[in-house]
Amino acid sequence: MTQPIDLAASVRSIVDYPKPGIIFRDITTLLGDAVAFRQAVDELVRPYAGLGVDKIAGIEARGFILGGALAHQLSAGFVPIRKKGKLPHETVRIAYSLEYGVDEMEMHVDAVKPGEKVILTDDLIATGGTAEGAVKLLRQQGAEIVSACFVIDLPELGGRRKLEGLGVEVRTLMEFEGH
Repeated sequence: MTQPIDLAASVRSIVDYPKPGIIFRDITTLLGDAVAFRQAVDELVRPYAGLGVDKIAGIEARGFILGGALAHQLSAGFVPIRKKGKLPHETVRIAYSLEYGVDEMEMHVDAVKPGEKVILTDDLIATGGTAEGAVKLLRQQGAEIVSACFVIDLPELGGRRKLEGLGVEVRTLMEFEGH
């Protein structure tokens, strides 16, 4: 078995992006490292093996990459949650809060069936507005949210607490201070 690596060391930090005072945590370097990517996926799926998860819902765009890998490992289906207007079939939509205003996200109306066990995933949880909207959208269609999992948590922004306040278990692989 390969020795575990420090996943946090495989995340690139970009200072003052997208605006001054922000440190952007870029997981594309983790995704580009085969060992780090494999370890991250293995660590994310481990607690859910054997739970009979039906679907993995991934938030656009990095949640698609992680979600596809998680769905494959858990033999589950994949549900893309996208920005408004990007899906070709009949959709359901929800508005959610952003740091700078409000946006909308959608999924196909038939993406989940009532009672299906769903794990929500994305690369990072910050303020939690997008993830909160995704949880509400999935529940609106009758999904049972097993958990929300992310590679990175920015705890001082409160996203984890927001999801836990909705009764959602949150799992992350690492934390970074700051925005």
